[in-house]
Amino acid sequence: MDKNNETKEIILQTALEMIKQEGFEKITIRSIAQRSNTNVSLVNYYFGSKDKLISEVIQILLSGFQESFEVLDDFTLPPEQRLKRFLLHYVQGIEQYPELLSRVITMGANLFASQQEYGKFMRMIGFDKIKSLLKELTNEQDQDILMMMVMQVFGAVFMPALMRQTLEAGSGIEMKPAERQIDLLLERYFSENKM
Repeated sequence: MDKNNETKEIILQTALEMIKQEGFEKITIRSIAQRSNTNVSLVNYYFGSKDKLISEVIQILLSGFQESFEVLDDFTLPPEQRLKRFLLHYVQGIEQYPELLSRVITMGANLFASQQEYGKFMRMIGFDKIKSLLKELTNEQDQDILMMMVMQVFGAVFMPALMRQTLEAGSGIEMKPAERQIDLLLERYFSENKM
C-alpha cells in the first residue's frame, strides 16, 4: 500500500472508531485529523468534507455485510443452515457497531449523496437472495409475502442485536446469545411441521 492510500485508510479507520464511540454529530474534521495524526488539510484533500468522509465510512461498514450474503450462495448447505449462517454472520457485524448501524438505519437515505446511491445500497444488501432462500424454505410464491417474511426475519434477529445494550442496561433483561435466538426463530418459523 502506498503512503497516500495508507494515510487515507488511517483517516477512514480513525473516523469509523470515533463515530462508533462518539456518534456522527460530535466528530469534526479537526478531531479526526488530530486523532489520526494527520492534519485538516489532508482530511479535506482525501474527502472534501465531513459528509463525504462519513459516507465513505458507512460504505466500508456496509460492504463488510456483503460477506454475509455470500453465505447464501453456498448451495452445498441445506437452506435452513445457509439462513442460520447468514444470520449469525450478519449479527456479528451488527454487534461490532450497534450504535453506528442503528444510526444508519434511522437516517436511511439521508446518509447517501443521492437516491441512486441509496437504491444501489438496497440492492447490494441482497434482499433478493434472502427472498429466494425463504421461497426455497417455505415454497411461498408471492413476492410481497416473501418480502414481508424478509422484514420479519430481519426484525426478529437484528433488532435484539441493535438494542442489546439498551435492553440489558435499562430493563435488566438478560439477552440470550444470538445463536440461541436464531435457533428459536428457525424452530418456530421454518420447522417442517409449521409449513
